[in-house]
This record gives sequence, C-alpha cells and structure tokens, in this order.
Amino acid sequence: MRRGRERLEAMLEGLRASGLRLTPQRVAICEVLATSRSHPTAYEIHRRLRRQFPTMSLATVYKTLDALVRLGLVSALGDAGDGMVHYDGDTEPHINLVCLSCHRVQDLEGVAVRALHRTVAARSGYALKGARLVYYGLCPECQRKAQTAASPEA
Repeated sequence: MRRGRERLEAMLEGLRASGLRLTPQRVAICEVLATSRSHPTAYEIHRRLRRQFPTMSLATVYKTLDALVRLGLVSALGDAGDGMVHYDGDTEPHINLVCLSCHRVQDLEGVAVRALHRTVAARSGYALKGARLVYYGLCPECQRKAQTAASPEA
C-alpha cells in the first residue's frame, strides 16, 4: 500500500504545484487512482464517489483527470474495446492486459519491463517520460465462457 500512498502524494503535489486547488473532490479522485488496480474510467470514478460527493459533476472528474494526465502523473490508456478511456495511476513502465470481451484491464506483474525501458532510453537517446505496453486478447474467464457457449450440449 506504500506505493499507493506515494502515488497519492505525487498526484496531490503535482496538482498543487500546477496551481489547482486541492478540493476534497480532487483529493478523492486522486485516492481512487492511486489505490485502484482496476484502471477505472471517468464514469466509474464518478460513480464510486457519488455517495460521498453528491454534487460532484462528471466534468470535475474529467478536468481532474486531464490535469493529472497533462502533468504525467496518470496515464490515459485509451479504450478497452468499450469506447471509454481507462486511467492508470501507476505511471511506472509495466504491461497492461486488455480483455476484448469483458473490457477488463489488468497489470501483468513480474515481467522485466524496466530493463526494456532502460534499453530503449539508452539506444534511442530519448529522455523517456513514460511507457505503455498493452496486450489485447481474451481473459481466462471470457475464454471459459466462450468455450462453454461453443460446446455442444451433452
């Protein structure tokens, strides 16, 4: 959980340094992003926080997300086949897996992406600001569902 706390502090400091007020709503949005492993959409973040902040608009969520992405503190992953942009509070180089059926986005742990990141930086001369490697396919659960649906009834 320490990494989530570090991400949260970085997001709040970035918003503060950019001149944005740290409203309770913005802090809550950052908390969701810093601790979530589900790569939420703006709509999902809004839905999660609606009870706590009934007057918070979806526009507030989008404006906060745009600022965090612009500051390089959050990654916009694009859509997962569902037409919605998913967001990732972990900006360290890592692999995302996207299921084209249920649209779930998850991280793949334990792959030497950081070594690849260093190699790309060294060979290209670029001062890399981030990286995203995304694999698309069907998650194990959706594969099972597809196999069950395709199997003839016994």
